[in-house]
Amino acid sequence: MTEKKSITYADAGVDIDAGNKAVELMKDSVRATYRPEVIGDLGGFGGLFALQTTYKEPVLVSGTDGVGTKLKIAFMMDRHDTIGQDAVAMCVNDVLVQGAEPLFFLDYIATAKVESQKIADIVAGVARACKESGCALIGGETAEMAGFYAKDEYDIAGFTVGVVEKSKMITGSKVKAGDVLLGLPSTGVHSNGYSLVRKICFDAMGFTVDKYIPEFGKTLGEELLTPTRLYPKTCLPLIRNFDIHGMVHITGGGFYDNIPRVLPADCDAEVHADAWEVPAVFRKLQEWGNVPWKEMYRTFNMGVGMVLVFGADEADAVRAHLKANNEKFYELGSIIPGRKQTVMKGGVFGD
Repeated sequence: MTEKKSITYADAGVDIDAGNKAVELMKDSVRATYRPEVIGDLGGFGGLFALQTTYKEPVLVSGTDGVGTKLKIAFMMDRHDTIGQDAVAMCVNDVLVQGAEPLFFLDYIATAKVESQKIADIVAGVARACKESGCALIGGETAEMAGFYAKDEYDIAGFTVGVVEKSKMITGSKVKAGDVLLGLPSTGVHSNGYSLVRKICFDAMGFTVDKYIPEFGKTLGEELLTPTRLYPKTCLPLIRNFDIHGMVHITGGGFYDNIPRVLPADCDAEVHADAWEVPAVFRKLQEWGNVPWKEMYRTFNMGVGMVLVFGADEADAVRAHLKANNEKFYELGSIIPGRKQTVMKGGVFGD
C-alpha cells in the first residue's frame, strides 16, 4: 500500500514561521509608539490601555477605515512603507473632528502570503504615523489567506479609539450663520477617489507609474502614493484652546457631502474656490479626464484636507495661533442662512 502523503499548513499556503518573523521585525517600531498608559507588550491576545482619570466626563470616540484602491498604486510601485500612514490618518483624522485625542490604534493586514519584510515595512509606516499622531499602536492582526487574495496583494484596515472631555465635544451644534470657515492644506489626493484616479491615469491616458510629470516634479506613482496628512498635532492645540464650532475631514464626498454633516438645517457653507490654489495633481486629473469641476469637488479634497468652523469673534485669535506656529491655512468662506448645503463660489464656479 502506498503511504499517504502528509499535508501541512505550509503546503496549504500558510507560513507560520514567516508570520512570526514579521512580528519580530516590527517589534521595535511598535514599541516606539507606546504611551505611558500602555500595559504589557506586543504579542498578547488584546491590547491593554489604562485610561487616564484626569477627565471629569470622558467620552470615548472610535473610528475605523481602510486605504481603498490607493493600495493598487503601492502594488504597482512595489513600495509599502507609506501606505500605513494612510490607514492611520483616515482613522485619527475622523475621531479628531469630534474633538478627540487619539489614544491607541490597531491594524489589520490580510494577504495571500506573508512576506516578512513587506509586512514589517507596512507596520513601520503605521508606527511612524501613530507616533506622529500621539497614539499608541497596541495591537493588530496579520491574516495569511492563501488562495483568497491575488499574488503579492494585500488589504489593510485600521481601528482607533480617542477620548474627549464631554464639554469639549465638537458636534456642529454651535455652528451658526456668520461663522468663519478656515481650511488646512492637504498633502495631495490623500486616500479617496482612487478608482477615478486610476481610470483617468491608467485606462484613459495609458500612463505607467514611472511616467515623469513635469507639473509634479516627480513620477506619477510618487505623487499618487503621497501619504495622507495627519492633523492631530495641528488641531489638538486648537481644540484645547478655542471654541471650535465644527470640524470637517474632507474625504470621500469632497466638499459637497462632508461639510453639510456639521451644518444645522437652516445654514449653508459658502466656500470660495479661489481662496486657495488647487494643487497640480487635481488640475491635471481634471484635464486628463475632462472631469466636470463639480465632480472634482465632490470626489477629491482639492488641496484642503480639514475645514474648521469658528465664531467670527474668535477667528482672529485662531489665525494668530496658526501663524505663530507656522501653520498654513486658507480663508475658505463663511456660514450663511440656507438649507444645509455647500455652496461653491468664485473660481471655476463664478460669482
